[in-house]
Amino acid sequence: MTKPFMFLTCLIPSPSNPKASIDVYLEPLIDDLNKLWNGIWTYDVSKKQNFLMRAALMWTINDFPAYVMLFGWSTHGRLACLHCMEHTKTFTLNYGRKSCWFDCHRRFLTTDHPFRRNKKAFRKGEVETDRTPPRLTPSQVWRRVKDYPKVTENGVTRIDGYGNWHNWIKRSIFWDLPYWKDNLLRHNLNVMHIERNFFDKTKDNDKSRKGLSLYCGRKDLQLKPQSNRWLLKPKANYTFTKDESKIVCRWIKELKMPYGYSSNLARCANIEKGSIHGMKSHDCHVFMETLLLVAFSSLPMHVLNPLIEISHFFKDLSSTTLKEHSLKMLEENIPIILCKLERIFPPRFFDSMEHLPVHLPYEAWLGGLV
Repeated sequence: MTKPFMFLTCLIPSPSNPKASIDVYLEPLIDDLNKLWNGIWTYDVSKKQNFLMRAALMWTINDFPAYVMLFGWSTHGRLACLHCMEHTKTFTLNYGRKSCWFDCHRRFLTTDHPFRRNKKAFRKGEVETDRTPPRLTPSQVWRRVKDYPKVTENGVTRIDGYGNWHNWIKRSIFWDLPYWKDNLLRHNLNVMHIERNFFDKTKDNDKSRKGLSLYCGRKDLQLKPQSNRWLLKPKANYTFTKDESKIVCRWIKELKMPYGYSSNLARCANIEKGSIHGMKSHDCHVFMETLLLVAFSSLPMHVLNPLIEISHFFKDLSSTTLKEHSLKMLEENIPIILCKLERIFPPRFFDSMEHLPVHLPYEAWLGGLV
């Protein structure tokens, strides 16, 4: 690798990961960025003269768990979404005690959409009347966080109200940049990380079926008591039979892809067990956007169609050209797609990663190409 293409990488593996205390490592970087904002005299070799060079940090690109380190907002619990914040409608499942984002997307629909009045397909007996959560302006976010302690001065301390009406754990060191409080987009979500978590879901277990009668009317998915006191888990319409799983795995095993398009997907398929394992983020990205339609074609159409729609959503969002009217359509369509998925999958399937796509078109509108 030649010098112009070299860059510094800092890897801090667990359990030594500093988490929220990463601000200590970022302090020299922030000092340099502040100097660059004011300007540094630099020599231009092409013009053979000095000039005042200025630079600014536009945003960071990170996966969702990194928000706790860079933004200071914890991504755990019912307030994990930093866009919805305290306006979320998340609830805790009785079995498993996990935060669930099931039926949190009807509020993003237009006020006259029929899904809002549906009392059977979503939360049992509930009609959605709330509107889309408000988006805080940069100055509103700054007013909330400006008096919170900094890790570099006080260490990590618990802030009053954490987990109840906010998820702040610190004031991020990025707020020391004079222009940071004016940025519309400060931290950009990694779409491929969300794709992988969306694709790599295995939550159709007994716990996911136990609470169905409490939240929605899915009698076809509820556990059936047997005479021997065991509970029978009915086959869901979104799952394959053993033979169908083996057919899909054999198809992946024999699949030929253009050189450099993806890694060797054949290594991820186990025909005997009928399972797929070890797929990396880019593998999930390729499968989600190009192979899903063929691989899942044996599913019922009312199950397959929403999966195709979410596949097209990620593909359109990751395209090399983004137009304003296209992003507007994506923003209007994604809550409908998520609501369709909520009519198929059990509530336990919907955690914060299944909720985040509803905010991705807005981030793409601010930040540009994914």
